[in-house]
Amino acid sequence: MKFLAQIDVMPLKALLDPQGKAVTRSLHTIGFSAMDNVRIGKHISIELEANSLEEANMQVEEACKKMLINPIMEGFEFSVKPLH
Repeated sequence: MKFLAQIDVMPLKALLDPQGKAVTRSLHTIGFSAMDNVRIGKHISIELEANSLEEANMQVEEACKKMLINPIMEGFEFSVKPLH
């Protein structure tokens, strides 16, 4: 079966996010002062083959932990659904 994984990778909350800080300052400068604590991450979309949803979830989690994120600096969340 084919599946689609949607992965969101974000910097850990305990770490500074210089990109997010810069965007926050810029938003304030152009009049969006009510917006604060911007965090910048990345989104990854992957199509994969697996025998079951459970297997697809395991593959995606392993790929995240082994290659797609830096566990010292980033956390991740993902969802997997069948492709029709």
